[in-house]
Amino acid sequence: MRFGPVPVAEAAGLITAHSLRSGGTTLRKGSTITPEMAARLAAEGVREVVAVALDGDDVGEDDAAGRLAATLCDAHLRAELPFTGRCNLFATAPGVLLIDRGRIDAVNGVDEAVTVATLPAFKPVAEGEMVATVKIIPYAVRRATLALACTEAGHGAIRVAPYRRRRVGVVSTRLASLKDATVEKTLRVLAERLAPAGAEIVAETRVAHSAAGVAAGLAGVIGGAGADLAVVFGASAIADRRDVIPAGIERAGGRVDHLGMPVDPGNLLLLGSLGDVPVIGAPGCARSPKENGFDWILHRLLADVPVDRADIVALGVGGLLMEIVSRPQPRAGGATDTAEAGDE
Repeated sequence: MRFGPVPVAEAAGLITAHSLRSGGTTLRKGSTITPEMAARLAAEGVREVVAVALDGDDVGEDDAAGRLAATLCDAHLRAELPFTGRCNLFATAPGVLLIDRGRIDAVNGVDEAVTVATLPAFKPVAEGEMVATVKIIPYAVRRATLALACTEAGHGAIRVAPYRRRRVGVVSTRLASLKDATVEKTLRVLAERLAPAGAEIVAETRVAHSAAGVAAGLAGVIGGAGADLAVVFGASAIADRRDVIPAGIERAGGRVDHLGMPVDPGNLLLLGSLGDVPVIGAPGCARSPKENGFDWILHRLLADVPVDRADIVALGVGGLLMEIVSRPQPRAGGATDTAEAGDE
């Protein structure tokens, strides 16, 4: 690709590098200069323009952006028509965005002319939401550069995992200090969290704050109501793997996979399962509508994206979220000793 000033008399067929206005003639950046445009510019006294000439091994910016975007696209993504060297990718279904960071980094490392930007990995996305953009920086790239970028990208470096689990069962344990109004608010907040995923609470039960109560509650919402994901809200925080909620999961025949998370608010989340049904022991901050670590795990599981210990421990960088002022034990001072104190 050649870039620089060109006499107007030699500009026909070239691409304008910058927008140009002269008299009644306007050339937009990136447009092809026709013989008529060149003649008008010359008649208006313009002697030269800054233009781009493509060589035989060049691929124009729009064509290059479209090809790379098509390579990156996978199921549940669509690429719009490229313009000015840019091609945007949109979700065609609600779900969780999956990014192969290594491959995106490799594409961006091929050449400064080629860039791909995405939303954060594992972000919940809506149908029609833009999730990534391909931008070719100059007006063209060499065919070999584009070919290498497409090879590094492969297929499926950007994907949307659609929501699949839609039947949620809720078990709430009760103590004298926990108000019914708190439980009702918690259910409303959870229903609002589930709505974008097309999921709903199909069963909810309130049980004594005991291992036997939790076990019975899980049996009812999973075995009885057919929930494909269960959430347990404890009347007090989970303090240990031998505490009420993990003990109740195991008593029901399930297992506890991980307790604790390097996300704040959200530290005291428990992840387990009963058969093939994921079970979340919710931290106290999940009662608040503000984003917290519970959201991160909930949406992955709704999209049937596996979550294991390695996934959880990798959440620490970026895991310090905005404080939820209403929680009983905030990060800085002022805590009071209530039934929910320390429930993060």
